[in-house]
Amino acid sequence: MSDRPQTVKDLLAEAKDASELMVDLAYASVFFGDDHMASEVLRLREEMSQLVQALRTNVILAARSREDAEAMAGVLQMASAMDKIGDAAEDIARVVLKDLGVPAELRDDLRHAEEVVARVRLREENTLEGLALADAELPTETGMWVIAIRRDVSWIFGPEGDTVLHPGDVIFAQGPEEGVDLLRALAGAPPHGLAEAAPRTLTGLDRAVDLLIEMKNAAEVAVGLTYSAILFHDQGLAAEVSAIEDATDEMNHELERWALRAAQEGAEVDSLRGLLHLAFASERIADAAQEMTRLVEREEGPHPVIGEALAEADEIVVSVVLGERGSAAGRTLADLKLRTEVGMEVLAVQREGKWIYRPRGNFMLLAADRVLAAGTEEGAEELETLFASQRQEA
Repeated sequence: MSDRPQTVKDLLAEAKDASELMVDLAYASVFFGDDHMASEVLRLREEMSQLVQALRTNVILAARSREDAEAMAGVLQMASAMDKIGDAAEDIARVVLKDLGVPAELRDDLRHAEEVVARVRLREENTLEGLALADAELPTETGMWVIAIRRDVSWIFGPEGDTVLHPGDVIFAQGPEEGVDLLRALAGAPPHGLAEAAPRTLTGLDRAVDLLIEMKNAAEVAVGLTYSAILFHDQGLAAEVSAIEDATDEMNHELERWALRAAQEGAEVDSLRGLLHLAFASERIADAAQEMTRLVEREEGPHPVIGEALAEADEIVVSVVLGERGSAAGRTLADLKLRTEVGMEVLAVQREGKWIYRPRGNFMLLAADRVLAAGTEEGAEELETLFASQRQEA
């Protein structure tokens, strides 16, 4: 957080970026069993607390009348919900730091995710310092995209291509699992050396783990959809967030039932305890996301400063239905490479009324599939062309 005075818009934009990064890092710390990454979540939590406090102070100072106060109330509502997301992310990280117990089955399942978040600090023998991100070509060399950089106590969220890497920078990147060790090699860090997942027979614990993975995916999608729903005052997207929140509630109840069955089957109590903590935190993230979407229900829409802050992300969420003549029909997401070729990330797919959140690379698209994807306006136009479809009301 900068020492210079910041406007409400600046603070809100930074709080949004911090909340999203906290969620990504928290789940990643579980995946890697990484105390350092979990500690980064706690660093960000302190940053978030300062941002929210500064937001509240600035909003109070800006309100000179009852009308001003009513108009700015939405900013405080967003700040409160972001703070709750930060709390939930911290709770996820503390499952790792307190060693509450994370089932090996959960890490095995997370291994199958198409993308993971990695943390690496530039060591003395690195080949990256002094290079701008555009020149480092990390997406090409490793498949990893830099989503944030910590430099001492300062954070750079969503760094641009002209951002130059400095000695000691801590890089946070997202991409395929196989890209993690490639990035670590360039940073002069030893490989993680992730072991292959062992085959197993499905148990009650496995069922609970599968539900937690689905809850994680749903919570992440809910946060992404929420910010777009508010930015575009889109009641359709807000309704999707509410549906996701309802689904996470149901999944949490189902997970508890499977966890109890796992206990009867002899599963370790500590592992179940950690699993239940993670599920509860995931549900809270979805709850906080839904809380923010209540801004969309207001006829007058959110305060303009909220839209200005969210617009700085330069990312939109679109809904596109795959037409019968679309060249994407019958192809998997891995084949399409939408993130690298089009610049869009698939958040969810609706097929015959059922939603699949964060579909994996082997997921095949079919005609009439409704796809929610996040990316740039230019990427959205390319996606529509590829799908032989027009953008739908989300």
